[in-house]
Amino acid sequence: MVNPMSPNRRGVSAVAGSSIAIFWPGAFIFGFPGVMGPLWQEMFHVGRGPIGNTLFFVLAAVGIFMFFVGHWQEKFGTRRMITIGAIICGLDIIMIAYASKISVVYLWAFLMGLSSCFIYIPALTTVQRWYPRRRGLVSGIVNMAFGLSGAIMAPVFAHMLASMGYVFMNFTLATIALVVGVTAAQFAELPEKAGLGRPAPVVAQKAPAELPRSLTVAESIRTRSFWLLWLTWALMGAAGIAMVTLSTAFGLSRGFAMKSAVLILTVFNVTNGLSRITTGYLSDIMGRNTTMSVAFFAAGCSYFALPYLNGLGASAVLGAVIGFAFGTLFAVSAPLAVDCFGLEHFGSIFGLVFTAYGFVSGAIGPSLGGYILDLSRGNFVMVFTYLGVFCVLSGFFIRFVSPPRPE
Repeated sequence: MVNPMSPNRRGVSAVAGSSIAIFWPGAFIFGFPGVMGPLWQEMFHVGRGPIGNTLFFVLAAVGIFMFFVGHWQEKFGTRRMITIGAIICGLDIIMIAYASKISVVYLWAFLMGLSSCFIYIPALTTVQRWYPRRRGLVSGIVNMAFGLSGAIMAPVFAHMLASMGYVFMNFTLATIALVVGVTAAQFAELPEKAGLGRPAPVVAQKAPAELPRSLTVAESIRTRSFWLLWLTWALMGAAGIAMVTLSTAFGLSRGFAMKSAVLILTVFNVTNGLSRITTGYLSDIMGRNTTMSVAFFAAGCSYFALPYLNGLGASAVLGAVIGFAFGTLFAVSAPLAVDCFGLEHFGSIFGLVFTAYGFVSGAIGPSLGGYILDLSRGNFVMVFTYLGVFCVLSGFFIRFVSPPRPE
């Protein structure tokens, strides 16, 4: 008979709790703006550019706080940090119910980004500590929950909006997110905090001798690999997150009904979620760099082709490829960072990598894309072309991210 408090059972519970906790911030970040964007345009009398700024504020919070959360978790523990994130997430949805101007939406977006910070890095740290030999797989599971949540909830959001109305929908979602998130957080504890001892130091998989110890934050930022990973997050992050707001707008520009246009966002989020466990697992076998570069090159080709296609099916397929690459960025970057810099200071180092996503991706992705569409009266060729270039450059940069040579 299996002891319910056995290390194996506790590890599974930690992965499940971390995944459930990150589900709701993911749903509100990847699914909510795409569905609510057209409504917000009517409510606040704004164009696509201001709606694109919503994700800029999400990522700004990520850029500011991800590093600090990575540092704070070492002091306060992962379970406490995830609990705080779940509370912020639930209360934030109540605030958006009474938004009277677009600036309130921006505040909501910033706080939702803050919520994801308090959950994402602690969740990844937790699961990788429990399963150091399956870092790609368990990171992929958490990332799958983060990305797939938007696909699951986008059509649900659309249905709830039509059947409940805007205010009641938000109160219902706030209650569910708060209760489920706080409950799930209680299972996301590190093995050493659970009284099971500290796992052995984790080193690079392919050549352990090349990384005898974990690097400090100061040592990491002096390596070429750190900055190449940072650039990859800036560019591929912009290309991926831009689809959250551009996908539905693109579908509407092609004359599709709202339900059909949301399909592009839905399949983007489906592959954004499913690829995270698939590529996380594959990266344990075929290598992190190869897995990421192939996905990024495919996304670039998809962006180049997307504005020249009119059919809903073809648009959805290409959107799915872009979502697959975006999910790959999240799933494989975390174990790649551990391969390069070690697990001891993973939260702080990966938090610094996220400053690229927070401060750069939002500005050059959804925000810039939205303003270009407003100025060009809805011409997607220029926007999708430069986003495709971002994907291709990311595919090249990630090839050269590797553990630093020993001195």
